[in-house]
Amino acid sequence: MSTEQVGSHEAKDRTDNRKSPYSEAFKKFIVSGWEPYSEVPPERLAAADWTPARWASLREAFPGATLVIPAGPYKVRSNDCDYRFRPHSTFAWVTGLGEDREPDAVAVVSPTDVCLYFRPRCPRTDEEFYASSRYGEMWVGQRDSLEEMTSRVGFPCRDLRRLREDLSEVVGLRVVREADPEITALIDELRGGQAQDADAELFRTLSELRLVKDDFEIDELRRACEATRVGFEAVARELPTAVAGGRGERWVEGIFSLHARHLGNNVGYDTISAGGDHANTLHWIRNDGDILNGDLLLLDAGVEVNSLYTADVTRTLPVNDHYTDAQRRVYEVVLAAQEAGIAACRAGNGFLDPHRAAIRVIAEFLAEIGVLPCSVEETLADEGGYHRRWMVHGTSHHLGLDVHDCAAARREKYRDAELLPGMVITVEPGLYFKSTDLLVPEEYRGIGVRIEDDILITEGDPENLSASLPRASRDVEAWLARLQG
Repeated sequence: MSTEQVGSHEAKDRTDNRKSPYSEAFKKFIVSGWEPYSEVPPERLAAADWTPARWASLREAFPGATLVIPAGPYKVRSNDCDYRFRPHSTFAWVTGLGEDREPDAVAVVSPTDVCLYFRPRCPRTDEEFYASSRYGEMWVGQRDSLEEMTSRVGFPCRDLRRLREDLSEVVGLRVVREADPEITALIDELRGGQAQDADAELFRTLSELRLVKDDFEIDELRRACEATRVGFEAVARELPTAVAGGRGERWVEGIFSLHARHLGNNVGYDTISAGGDHANTLHWIRNDGDILNGDLLLLDAGVEVNSLYTADVTRTLPVNDHYTDAQRRVYEVVLAAQEAGIAACRAGNGFLDPHRAAIRVIAEFLAEIGVLPCSVEETLADEGGYHRRWMVHGTSHHLGLDVHDCAAARREKYRDAELLPGMVITVEPGLYFKSTDLLVPEEYRGIGVRIEDDILITEGDPENLSASLPRASRDVEAWLARLQG
């Protein structure tokens, strides 16, 4: 791998058969007559005031080490078409960069400083300006200069093409292996071989350091929840159109995605838009079905704001504005389970306590309708679990830059840990009665309900960040009636 190729990914140019040669006359013409770049520096990132504390926590965890945290490259969708770029979450946390910044870039946290290596814009007189589909301004828009990026992130920046030289004599290198295969290969080469155990520890620690959110992160999650509220309200207004036009699940998905892109960076994960019995498929993202009057719509969706923090909210809505008696009964049980789970979201409680509180309510209802082959206590015991036929998933996960945030954290720091102030977790119990489940009373078959909110752990009572969306069944009905007015 040459120095020029490190991080540039230009060796993977997939557009050769679409390129036309440039005449010498054109080359002279296209680089002339451009307005000078503005000398006004870009606005400093809001996260820039918070990133130094994050670097300090990394240095404390890895004294003497130099940590290499790539943004990652574009990922190919097909041929010379890439997926929309999103930086690796660890890179976003360390640098504060969100949206689609900055493909191929690398953050390096050393014992003494921090530096962002990226590909700055070239002069307009360079062929890259008009010929490079990867970095050229004519192709991807105006890129930052080194000075502009430094103003933006609040710490020094260097040209990515210096990375190999700058790291060639450094000892104690560790890299987030998952982010960028080319950068990982470079670090392995510079170290004289792989050190995957050390790298795995870095990735794990980056997850664990993100378990407790700082004030900036909490505010971003509040913004994500507020934008998500707007998206849900737009869907509620559009439900009659979704019913009338056919393939309504796609209509709902599209309406929410429109608002996610308008108010934020994107959706935080593939939207689940599940009408009727589709709600009983937990990860229903095909979203190709009709939405019918009399059915329920389970909408699990979240807006990812420009800083890449995402909400994760689920509501189960009656398509014709009114729950049937059977739907309301199931809904009220799930709501009671969620209330019990939220009440357990207190500092000092175990991470699993909200699940235990919620699942007991679920199990008691299942016993009441006669579907459990054992007692409530027996199903809740470790060797039981019969209730999981109707609620397969857990009740909570951490939330932040990723919808399932901090997933690489050790079990003792996550699943078996205490809840701490500043953690944000979901509480999302559900009941899923498939239409083909002959154990379930007939009136409940085909009903699937989940209610999910984003809960901030505080020193006192838990704070529901997504509480602006109604949860009680009568409130949901009134909300739908008002919005469809």
